[in-house]
Amino acid sequence: MNAYQSQPEDQRFILLNVLQAQRQLAELPAFADLDEDLLAQVTNEAGKFVGEVIAPLNREGDEVGARWKDGAVTMPPGFRDAYQAFWQAGWPALSGATEDGGQGLPTVLEMVLYEWLSGANLGWTMAPGLLHGAYECIKHHASPELKASYLEKLVTGEWLATMCLTEPHAGSDLGLARTKAVVQSDGSYQISGTKIFISGGEHDLSDNIVHLVLARLPDSPPGPKGLSLFLVPKFYPDGQRSAVVCERIEEKMGLHGSPTCVMRFDEARGWLVGELGKGLNAMFLMMNAARLHVALQGVGLLDAAWQKADGYARERRQMRAPVRQDPSQPADPIIEHPAVQRLLDTQRAWVDAGRVLAYRTAIELDVAKHHPDAAQRQQANLWCALVTPLLKASWTDQAFHGGSDCLQVFGGHGYVREWGIEQIVRDSRVAMIYEGTNEIQAQDLLFRKVLADQGAGLLATLGGLEQDLDRLDSAAAVRARTGLQQLRELVGLLQAGGPGVALQLYPVAGDFLRVVTLTLMAWAWARLDAAGAAGQGGTAFARWVWPELAMRQLMIRQALGAAA
Repeated sequence: MNAYQSQPEDQRFILLNVLQAQRQLAELPAFADLDEDLLAQVTNEAGKFVGEVIAPLNREGDEVGARWKDGAVTMPPGFRDAYQAFWQAGWPALSGATEDGGQGLPTVLEMVLYEWLSGANLGWTMAPGLLHGAYECIKHHASPELKASYLEKLVTGEWLATMCLTEPHAGSDLGLARTKAVVQSDGSYQISGTKIFISGGEHDLSDNIVHLVLARLPDSPPGPKGLSLFLVPKFYPDGQRSAVVCERIEEKMGLHGSPTCVMRFDEARGWLVGELGKGLNAMFLMMNAARLHVALQGVGLLDAAWQKADGYARERRQMRAPVRQDPSQPADPIIEHPAVQRLLDTQRAWVDAGRVLAYRTAIELDVAKHHPDAAQRQQANLWCALVTPLLKASWTDQAFHGGSDCLQVFGGHGYVREWGIEQIVRDSRVAMIYEGTNEIQAQDLLFRKVLADQGAGLLATLGGLEQDLDRLDSAAAVRARTGLQQLRELVGLLQAGGPGVALQLYPVAGDFLRVVTLTLMAWAWARLDAAGAAGQGGTAFARWVWPELAMRQLMIRQALGAAA
């Protein structure tokens, strides 16, 4: 009960039966040779690796934690050996381009792997979690010289990477960053400043660490437009160590197996990535990939919490269930009690719908990159822009709150360390904060993705979902169509409000994100139902999750009324 178990057949069912992923990916020349056998082989082996190598390290990783001494960080027992086995087996390279040293497989397989890794051992998974984003950033923005030195090492995972954004005075407002970059005669830069909350800033997992650092030149303008991106490795190609120092690691609520570092750059030599003054453009390529990873962290952690609670509820006997009342049995398994059933089934509703939406988003990332039709690429990019922020916000939120509900199933036993459920609650909390707080995700969706084009992109996406539902006549499909129509009406109200409505909508941006989330969940459950996979999760969605939609809509309408 304490070890997370991946279930490859569940993921394959969603990919093949619910999303018809093989048909969609077959339209992309890069994946023309992908078949069900290869997909099964990759997922089976990934699940085996996660279960046998990564999951058993979770408990000790939390209890021992990463240790800092004199600027060096020692990872928990077994972590380095597991990471060396991980990259040497080729797992970080799944979706990297073959010409860069990757395996050229679909992004969705990487996302499935990281969902499992997160559910099994998020502290360990934090280390390779930024690899794909760093690889994409360097691939698309770095000079040929930097690519030659670092690209293959990152795509294979032989070296790890960090994303150095936050400073003590500059958290979400990156425009306040003061880390300084001074150009040198040889074209390199000296980087000076302090970055905080740097996951994996120092460790002993890999032989090198590649830091991607936001900094500004002395004559750069203030604000975000003055920021540039620089690459500073822990070790240079000649073996010399850079002037980058880990001052300490934070003592945290959770994620004890992941060192969260304070990093000091003492005129460390680095190189420009991309163009001067456009560091955020390059960094956001890394951040957007990271945000989908974080959404899958939420799905994986919630599934891990559900697994523990479901297993416990089937064994723990307390009282007779109201629906049973069998006098021959003094006590029933608590899973027979309606209150416990509701807690468990509700999390199942979130996990399964989250997988459908996240896996579709991963597929759309490849469509946007590889589809021969420009219109299809544009449509895929639109889906990813709209859905990524709500996936990150809604499923990290549910991982924490739903994980707490799963802890409730254990009663007092959940509050002690023996069962491992309290670790999930602690570990999951930070995912609501990093890679852009959930409040920022909500504002990004409403103001940058919807109001910026007067809802045109969202309405076009809703039209595609409505067409997808046209062939379905189930109760789940009717519910989804109703939700889509109500969202259309809500967008119409936003359009009618004009520019002056924006200030009134800031307090309900999170409610709007939740409305879109619930509407897309209804579509996901209609697809699951059509594939014959509704079950208790589908019933729970209709009874316990869907009614929230009316409350959220009312809050937004009241805000619009106040604006009028």
